[in-house]
Formats: sequence, structure tokens, C-alpha cells
Amino acid sequence: MPNYTRIAFLYVALGASLWGIIGFFVKELAEYGYTPLQIVYLRAASALLLFLFWILIQHPALLKIKLTDTWYFLGTGVLSVSFFNWCYFTTIQTSSLAIAAILLYTAPAFVLLISVFVFKERLTRQKVFALSVTFLGCILVSGLFSSQLGLSMKSLWIGLGAGFGYSLYSIFGKLAGKKYETLTISFYTFLFAVIALFPISDISSAEVNMFDTSVMLNIIGLGLFPTVLAYWFYTQGLKQLEASKAAIVSTVEPVVATIMGLVLYNESISFIQTVGILLVLGAVLFIQERKPKTVETITSTH
Repeated sequence: MPNYTRIAFLYVALGASLWGIIGFFVKELAEYGYTPLQIVYLRAASALLLFLFWILIQHPALLKIKLTDTWYFLGTGVLSVSFFNWCYFTTIQTSSLAIAAILLYTAPAFVLLISVFVFKERLTRQKVFALSVTFLGCILVSGLFSSQLGLSMKSLWIGLGAGFGYSLYSIFGKLAGKKYETLTISFYTFLFAVIALFPISDISSAEVNMFDTSVMLNIIGLGLFPTVLAYWFYTQGLKQLEASKAAIVSTVEPVVATIMGLVLYNESISFIQTVGILLVLGAVLFIQERKPKTVETITSTH
């Protein structure tokens, strides 16, 4: 496998791993009194400012886009980031964390199917097998089998909406990547997300001193690590990988989140969850094809 392909896998894995630590900042900000939707808005707003600062220092011309291309960023920022976060948090409130996580990680299945039609990617047995293993691994990691969990039809559909919305970033992000740099895509993704989230986040009513040092550090950390760096790495890797493969690799996120819970919050990990972690990691390694013919297929999608 060429080095650039290995680096692309590494970038996607790094991005997903950084997404996996978001729980730390969410827990910290929730303790100060922010609602889940307000935290999503703060994440988008802080990321927008950081991306803007990055672009202005590195290459201001990256801010230029064609007006006719704004639909890419409506897709990544509104249909994906804003929509899936709303669906995800709503599912958490109406069912459980475990169920919400599993429904969110139906995303690779949506990406796999959409990519067949949009990018003409091959629906290989290897992809289907890797997808099945990662989905099973995510179920085990979530602890879904550890308790009795109810699920209404409303929660089911909204949860599937989270998975579908999550998948759209891989689709729109790859389309935008054919014309724009990673920083441009990331900046406009969060610009449109901020515009969409502001009216519904009720951020102005938050009774929290945003300029408290601890609060500010957590907001900056939330915007920098699991957002700016995560989306940059993921989008950069997405440019060189098939969208379906990138989506499968991104399932290392719940693995990282589970390990973080063990290390930082002394959360226990059962034997079944350990098996789930190994299944996800194994599938990520398995999806890295090494046949020359396959490499040609990947590079042809650029």
C-alpha cells in the first residue's frame, strides 16, 4: 500500500480518535449549566473562530468560494453537523446513551450505500464484512446487552436520522474536497452550522459566566481538539480514501471514548466491551486493502 494511503488511514483514525475525547469537554461544560444544544453551538462557534484565525495566518485566499458551491457546506454544516447533533442529543434524552450510540453508528452503512450511487464505489464483500464487524463491535462497546433498554418508534427514527446526518459529512465532504482545501471546507462547515444553530440553541439565556477562566479553557479545548483538529484530520484523510472506508475507520471513536471513560472517570469495561473494542480495531485494520488493483480503485476516486 502506498505511503499516502497509509497516511490517509492514519489521518481518519486520528480525527475519529479526537472526536472520541469530546465527552470530557461536554461533561465539564454541562457541570457549569450549559444544555447539550448550547454545547453544540459553543463547539461550532469556537471552531469557526479557530479555523478563521488559522486561515488568516496561513492563506487568506482559502476563504474564497464560488456562490454556486455553497450547497456543499449546507450539506456538511446544516444537514450533517447541525442535524445529526440535534438527532443524537434528542435520542439520548428519549432513550439511552447506548441506543443513541448504536443508532449513530449506522452511519457507515448509509455511507456505504450512498457511495455506491454517488461515487460509483464498489460494494465489495470486504466492505460488507468490515461494516458488519464494526457494527457488532459498536453494539458490544455500547453495553447494549448489559441492561433492559426500551426504544419507541419515534426514538428509533430520530436515532436513525442521527446516523444518516452523520454519514452526510463523508459524502458532502468528499464532494467538496474535489474543489476546495481542507481548511476551506472546515471553515464553511462551521459557519453554516453556527448560522443554523444560533436561533435554536438559546445560547443568550445561558446563566454562565463564559469569561470564567475554566469555562473559557473548556470552550477553547472543545473547539480545538475534538473539532478543529478532528475535522481537519478526517477531511484531509477523506480526500485520499473512499468515503465508505473512511466511515468504517471512524468507528474507532466509541472505542477511544470508552477507554477515556476507563482512564479518566474510572468507568469499568466488561469482557464483552473489550471484545467489541477488539472487533472494531480489527475491522479497521482489515479494511486497509493491500492489493495493487484496489489501490488503483481508490486513487481513481480523487
